[in-house]
Amino acid sequence: MNEEPTQLLASVRQFGIQLSATPRGARLARLLAVEQLRTWELDAVADAAAQIVAELANNAATHGHVSGRDFQLAMFALPDVLRIEVTDTRAERLPVVCPHGDGESGRGLVLVDALASRGWGVLLGPPPRKTVWAQVELAPPGRALS
Repeated sequence: MNEEPTQLLASVRQFGIQLSATPRGARLARLLAVEQLRTWELDAVADAAAQIVAELANNAATHGHVSGRDFQLAMFALPDVLRIEVTDTRAERLPVVCPHGDGESGRGLVLVDALASRGWGVLLGPPPRKTVWAQVELAPPGRALS
């Protein structure tokens, strides 16, 4: 019998937590994300990821807040990318980028756009949820990020 070698799928490290949609919950999201990245030994992207989590969690607590409903933080570390997701329950309030700093909302998303080396976006659903995601490139083993 001719057997082909089995290729193992790369493992995906994942982290998720539900937090109160408050400023305290947003701060806790950033702190927990940094600690998880340390555990995964992803120190090279920890600063960028912490800033992204801080902005997305703050937006969820400020603009995505519905009384009695929490937001969720999820992170997925694949071999070449870290994906950060923040889900809230205000799908009707989509993020808007204000690149020139005019207006109260959207200025922080300029930072997310700059730090998310593999892009960012929004997924809607299931109602009433929306998930804002951002991806940061991870350096392959033996190569540092510039």
